[in-house]
Amino acid sequence: MNAIRVFWRAISIAVVLLFNTAFVASPPASATTAGRFELDDSGAWPIDILDWKTSPVDLSFLNAPEKPAGKHGFLRAVKDKLVFEDGTPVRFWGTNVAAYALFGTTRENVKQQARRLSELGFNLVRLHHHDSPWVDPNIFGNQKSSDTQNLSSAMLDRLDWWIKCLKEEGIYVWLDLHVQRNLKSGDQIDGFDEIAKGKPLADLKGYSYVNPTIQQAMKRFNEAYVNHKNLYTNTRYKDEPAVAAMLITNENDVTNHYGNALLPDKNVPKHNALYMVQAEAFSERYGLPKNKVWRSWEHGPSKLFLNDLEQRFNAEMIAHLRAQGVKVPIVTTSTWGLNPLSSLPALTVGNIIDVHSYGGIGELGKNPVHVANMMQWIAAGQVAGKPLSVSEWNVSPFPVPDRHTIPLYIAGSASLQGWGALMLYAYSKQAIANRGISSNWDAYNDPGLIGTLPAAALLYRQGHVREATTTYALLLGKEMLFNHVISPANSVALRTAAERGKLVVAMPQTEELPWLEESHIPPSAKIIADPGQSQISAVDSEVVSDSGELRRNWVEGTFTINTPRTQAAMGWIGGKTVVLADVEIAVMTRNATVAVQSLDGRPIAQSRNMLISLGARSEPKPGTQAPIYSEPVEGKLFIVALPGMKLRVWDSGAGKTREIPTSYKGGRYSVVLDKSMHSYWLLLGARSGAWSGDVARHDF
Repeated sequence: MNAIRVFWRAISIAVVLLFNTAFVASPPASATTAGRFELDDSGAWPIDILDWKTSPVDLSFLNAPEKPAGKHGFLRAVKDKLVFEDGTPVRFWGTNVAAYALFGTTRENVKQQARRLSELGFNLVRLHHHDSPWVDPNIFGNQKSSDTQNLSSAMLDRLDWWIKCLKEEGIYVWLDLHVQRNLKSGDQIDGFDEIAKGKPLADLKGYSYVNPTIQQAMKRFNEAYVNHKNLYTNTRYKDEPAVAAMLITNENDVTNHYGNALLPDKNVPKHNALYMVQAEAFSERYGLPKNKVWRSWEHGPSKLFLNDLEQRFNAEMIAHLRAQGVKVPIVTTSTWGLNPLSSLPALTVGNIIDVHSYGGIGELGKNPVHVANMMQWIAAGQVAGKPLSVSEWNVSPFPVPDRHTIPLYIAGSASLQGWGALMLYAYSKQAIANRGISSNWDAYNDPGLIGTLPAAALLYRQGHVREATTTYALLLGKEMLFNHVISPANSVALRTAAERGKLVVAMPQTEELPWLEESHIPPSAKIIADPGQSQISAVDSEVVSDSGELRRNWVEGTFTINTPRTQAAMGWIGGKTVVLADVEIAVMTRNATVAVQSLDGRPIAQSRNMLISLGARSEPKPGTQAPIYSEPVEGKLFIVALPGMKLRVWDSGAGKTREIPTSYKGGRYSVVLDKSMHSYWLLLGARSGAWSGDVARHDF
């Protein structure tokens, strides 16, 4: 991803000049930030503060009204919101369970992990990499078979059990239809040899848009999959209201990525011929130059054609799924891998626009006037009038030292923007049988993420951050959208508007794409016609959301949330005093997260139950092996609150909380944070008792 981003940034200079906006280089945030972390001695930190079997918090009360998942009927996309059939609005805080976690986790552990997922605050799980060739066995059984025509009943049973256990916990499921399925010789695919290139497997991405036999193979899979009856729920997948949405094909677009696979120089003559026939027909239909339409790597007429090619495939697949009886929202593919805005039109045929976004070290320190961060890449996928989901978000490479800052940053931003569903990639891709290895794709054993993921779930699902009252609509004409490379990499308007308020991208009426609906912009929206028009002064060091609740200072590399029910600070807050409405944070740990939240729905100052979440650097031993060392958050925390409450800290070794001292003076509690806590999770409350097993009532 870093290499690709460098490429985009390089080509963006000319585009920025086109918009008459100065392009000012800034030092790479990752280089300067990484150097600051090198001073830390992780060998002196506490180890194994997180138990893989139990949750350090219990937010399952958030899911209690939903048990079993699906009780409100099928999910619907209503304008830019997600709403159940009975009119109940919903926000999904989710994650991915992938690959070996799907097929190698025992029934007992699946049930236990479903419960843990609920306790951590998740209400959506995407089942991912069910068909990928590197997963053995996968949905087709073991890899010895000569085709991918038949679904394994044994592997379907594993998925059924996951769905059953998640449903019982009030957790919904997102089904991918195609992730990384590789075709085999026995699949009888026309032109198989030229796309297999001498190998026994052939990736269908890109080729699926022009090859009818690949399309038929995908339809056969879809038909078998959605009509499969889960024997544990006695419901076919297509009739299961606990299934929230279905994705046709994962990270598979021709508008920016895989269109190049079909070109004359790629040694795929049969597929190139199919591609050229459609390109020529499109050029003749709309009077476009034939020598431009097929040139997928160039902006201009080719982007009109490629969007139409992708849309026709999507429309056919959607029609087939609806004919099977699928009722839930259908997503086509995602905008991912730094796609420009010209990749969005084809996605609008689906019910939801989906985005994948991966950041890196120092996301909070990126100046939006000069460079994009992962949040802004997500925001650029928000098409006016359509719900937005993020089925993959994370930071890499593992272990990004400040990854603890990202959950609350993404959750706060998503609340401001009004996004409908967010899914961390991933909870696990390994079979969950023990504490396992550490990786970017296994958050279940990572205190660096689990430290703040529950806090983010609570904030997002309960709406602690208000949605923006100001909408910024990027309104580009057809010529600008399709003829120029526009993305957060080179558009300061996209980057800065997303920091101020709600950003939407408007689709223009386009004669060559009669299926593309012109976006309706709210009359009160602030229209941006120039992608180079910044909404932030070049001399600013920070930005505050229009609600006044979110503040990001890129010079200091900090982000704060200041609402009645969540008050938090994260990033390079060490050595500073952060003063919020009811909370004062004074920690010495240089890069940390501290969040105080109400658990009973009251403002913090009147709450009788509060969750305190901490985060700092966590890293495994060399070789990604356990134990995991977690940097203690040290300093002081002051909370204005009612008298008579006790402070308890989660003890992973004992599997319960223990009381620790605190003082109350002048109407506020003084909490000392130090290494002896051996934990990132505390409760401040009025009662005493167990944490796990009874926290739906918030006992203390």
